[in-house]
Amino acid sequence: MRRALLVAVALVLVGATGPSAQASAPVPAPAPVFVVEYTFDGPSPLTDTTGHGHDLTPVSRHGGTYDTVAHGAGRALTFPAPCHAEPCPRIALRAVPEADLDPGRRPIRWGASVRLDPDETTKGENVLQKGYSASGSQYKLQVDGVQGRPSCVMVDDRRPAIHVALSTASVSDGRWHTLECRRAGSDLGVFVDGQRRGGTTIPADLTVRNRIPLSVGGKGSFSNNDQFQGSLDDVWVSIGQ
Repeated sequence: MRRALLVAVALVLVGATGPSAQASAPVPAPAPVFVVEYTFDGPSPLTDTTGHGHDLTPVSRHGGTYDTVAHGAGRALTFPAPCHAEPCPRIALRAVPEADLDPGRRPIRWGASVRLDPDETTKGENVLQKGYSASGSQYKLQVDGVQGRPSCVMVDDRRPAIHVALSTASVSDGRWHTLECRRAGSDLGVFVDGQRRGGTTIPADLTVRNRIPLSVGGKGSFSNNDQFQGSLDDVWVSIGQ
């Protein structure tokens, strides 16, 4: 389904004279300009709808597949159900590495819409990632833990520290939620349904640049791939805003 324009809310303080400073009306952030976007609609659901050519290709093992389901006026993807006895079905959707998917030190926003039932959570389920935390550099959106709390992760290409912005809100309630990660300078924030739900400070010069595929729904088809297990729609990345 073509995702509605995301609106981030910022409160601007005006006429501040002390601790009782009054806030003005919310000011919308600029709409993102997509470097890549997947709406999963139409006859070729894995096509990058921006026209930049970052189409997805499945990699799978042990019978891992995806399916499509109705979502709004379009379609969404569903991934393998929870599996508790190996070998479990594994699948990820991957795009060929390209330089325009690497933000370097620039601002970057990335997000998706997700639906998870309470019994579809694990210690970590990947929604979208570019790069690995153990080697190179990374930006990632995942849903963490039994509570199903989204998190945004960034790792620098020279320093191994893993920076995590963890949401205070859960999304494992069987309803659709929009998720967004937003890096601007030294701030990394996580947004759920348009509201900031957590954040962390990162080095202002943190750089993400690697030759690793962009992956949706998991790291790959190997074991411990942080398999996503619910429904997923409207995946996107915007760089430079």
